[in-house]
Amino acid sequence: MSKRVNEEGLDLIFRQARTHNAWLNKPVSDDTLRELYDLMKWGPTSANCSPARIVFLRTAEAKQRLLPALAPGNVDKTMSAPVTAIIAYDIKFYEALPKLFPHTDARAWFVDTPELAEVTAKRNSSLQGAYFMIAARSLGLDCGPMSGFDNAKVDHEFFPADPAKNTFQQEYFADSHIKSNFLCNLGYGDPAQLYPRSPRLDFDEACQLL
Repeated sequence: MSKRVNEEGLDLIFRQARTHNAWLNKPVSDDTLRELYDLMKWGPTSANCSPARIVFLRTAEAKQRLLPALAPGNVDKTMSAPVTAIIAYDIKFYEALPKLFPHTDARAWFVDTPELAEVTAKRNSSLQGAYFMIAARSLGLDCGPMSGFDNAKVDHEFFPADPAKNTFQQEYFADSHIKSNFLCNLGYGDPAQLYPRSPRLDFDEACQLL
């Protein structure tokens, strides 16, 4: 890995990337969403546990299911976004470890330690959520990550404990094992409606060299 991203790429992913709240009327294709996932999945996680599970809300009907869980300040920007992704995590991610980490019995580390499993799942799904945004920006998409929603309502609606209400193939989304982490709106942002950029901490304010 001796090469580095050029200045244009660094601007696209970080320096000129912004959190968007207003969106152009331009759709995001399913192929782009698949390409996004196929990039983000390569980011490292603990023991390759890959606990993130993502639901892409692409239709007005799907967005209406999310609406009751949103804080009032997040309604308009979410309803107008072409896609809203629910970044969630599977607290039973360890069931896939024989496939994902086959050279040792990593499943045994978590199967009888639910507290460790949950903290591992939440931490690593947050990492994967960051990879998700980097991948999205790399593909020319803009992002609007947010909390400001009722996790319990989202989990009840999209990850129900009742198998009869579960719309996912259980092999991939075992019901009641999935918990929402955060939301991320996706699309092509309207630069005319951006707020002035907020400052960031300088190196010496945030870092130490020991």
